[in-house]
Amino acid sequence: MKIISNMIEAHIFCKKKNGIEFLLLKRNEKEIYPGLWQMVTGKIRKGEKAYKTALREIKEETGLKPKRFWVTPNVNPFYSHEKNYISLISVFVAEVAEDSKIVICKEHSEFRWLNPGKAKEMLAWPGQRRSVDIITQYFTKDSFFWNFVELKVR
Repeated sequence: MKIISNMIEAHIFCKKKNGIEFLLLKRNEKEIYPGLWQMVTGKIRKGEKAYKTALREIKEETGLKPKRFWVTPNVNPFYSHEKNYISLISVFVAEVAEDSKIVICKEHSEFRWLNPGKAKEMLAWPGQRRSVDIITQYFTKDSFFWNFVELKVR
């Protein structure tokens, strides 16, 4: 079995009066994992850097351009039973303005802004829920023992 890194996960949030809210997207019924709620995900193209994939997928799936963008200090594993490999998924986080206009692609049927607790309830995989915890702790707590790496977006 191979271990590869061919996918990204990008959590989008906005700041509200009572904390932060995460954008979740519902997968279209004709897609793999129909009806599943998730953050932005996508496959890394040959020769593409993971962070560029995340920015591209955010734009393609939501129409959004982040005002700030970070690499998180964790990766999530995914096992492909069809191809017998484990993918280590790079996790990114993007901040957008509260009044951002969402334009979802045909891959998704709807979207919701949710507080961290509700977002975690709707996510299927433990690693995704852990990412919400890490991101929430980082952006809502005064003291934190590491820094996310912020990447400049144009």
